Amino acid sequence: MAQDQDNFRDSIGTIKEDGKRAWVFPKKPSGKLYEYRKYVSYVLLTFLIASPFVKINGNQFLMFNVLERRFNIFGFPFYPQDFHLFVISMIIGVVFIALFTVAFGRIFCGWMCPQTIFMEMVFRRIEYWIDGDRGAQIRLDRQEWNAEKIRKRLLKWLIFFIISFIIANVFLAYLIGSDRLIQYVTDGPSQHISTMVSLLIFTAVFYFVFAWFREQVCIIACPYGRMQGVLLDNKSIVVAYDHKRGEGENGRKKWRKNEDREALGHGDCIDCFQCVNVCPTGIDIRNGTQLECVNCTACIDECDSIMEKINLPKGLIRYASEDEITKKEKFKFTPRLKGYTAVLVILTGVLVGMMFLRNDLEANILRLPGQLYEHKEGNIISNVFTYKLLNKTTKTVDNVHFELISPKGEIKLVRNVNFDVQPEALAEGTLFIEINASALSGDKNDLKIGVYSNDKLIETTTARFLAPRSYK
Repeated sequence: MAQDQDNFRDSIGTIKEDGKRAWVFPKKPSGKLYEYRKYVSYVLLTFLIASPFVKINGNQFLMFNVLERRFNIFGFPFYPQDFHLFVISMIIGVVFIALFTVAFGRIFCGWMCPQTIFMEMVFRRIEYWIDGDRGAQIRLDRQEWNAEKIRKRLLKWLIFFIISFIIANVFLAYLIGSDRLIQYVTDGPSQHISTMVSLLIFTAVFYFVFAWFREQVCIIACPYGRMQGVLLDNKSIVVAYDHKRGEGENGRKKWRKNEDREALGHGDCIDCFQCVNVCPTGIDIRNGTQLECVNCTACIDECDSIMEKINLPKGLIRYASEDEITKKEKFKFTPRLKGYTAVLVILTGVLVGMMFLRNDLEANILRLPGQLYEHKEGNIISNVFTYKLLNKTTKTVDNVHFELISPKGEIKLVRNVNFDVQPEALAEGTLFIEINASALSGDKNDLKIGVYSNDKLIETTTARFLAPRSYK
């Protein structure tokens, strides 16, 4: 299967022996799987661009406002008070990716990763349109800086910058919210200099990634590529070269017409190097599973087209596991996969249950620090508290007031009796709770407080009430 020496594993394929960058000029892919990838990519591109601008129940479909600690996932808002739900959601995502990787390798990288989608389906296709296919790109790279090269380079760089700027705007919409982004655009850049600077920084980062860094993101920067090596096993379905069939007894050999390759002991691989030329990370899939491989299937399409031309069976490179190639074993739902699935199901059930128990209005009532109690006329004990009400919805919670459920007593707000809590806002203030000493059971008493909107109970919370010891 592999070369006589495995020295290709000692270094990254995109780095030359002298340490310089080995630029990859992949051949333009084509074939059935590439067409499927284009359809998937167009759907996901639409999803990525539209998600910040789509709203469900007034909530942005996806938002990750780190600065204000507000997150929306599939229309569900998460606040700092919901951090445990957010953590569980992220853990579910990690477990799902782990499960998917164990079963199907880096199929996520080749088919669904935003880096791959933008690189291969947007920027690379523009490059093919301007610079031409692999051979034309290599010639243009070696060509002197004449009028043709300058024109093509400037045109490509300008288009790359414009697309990077658009991506940066979408990315900013995920961070600060689409409504605020549209407002900033309407106001003009002069009114929001700091945001414009941030936008240009994002643009520069995206331009650097897609115009220069490219496949190095997947090979060097992305931690998922490293995690793959830990998760994959011989039963994982990956883009694999069938070395049993391709090498035969006497190895691969160039194609010659009317030659009986089977009688000579040679495999079906004709050493055409088309699978290498079409690879966006510049690897030779015939060397086996490598960290650079993102399972993009370009080599499958290319090899199938070659096999078709020389009347040999397709599938020399295909989705397969190592055990399928060497032992002819089909895919099985292994105990390892069952374990990951069980964990995923349990975590998902926990998240769904907690989401149903989650209230739209969260109330916190705490005693004012440093204050004990006040003894009033009529054997009344009074404590002072602060309250915070967080409205997690996009609707106003109006006519809010508090009532003491147990024990019996009276709640008095410092400013007014009823008030409104604005959408996605925090209302806070001070209140007094007064209870007759005869209703208290000791120096520390647990209170149950109801939060009402238009006389409808919408939330309950608890607080600790202090009283003199003599009232035990």
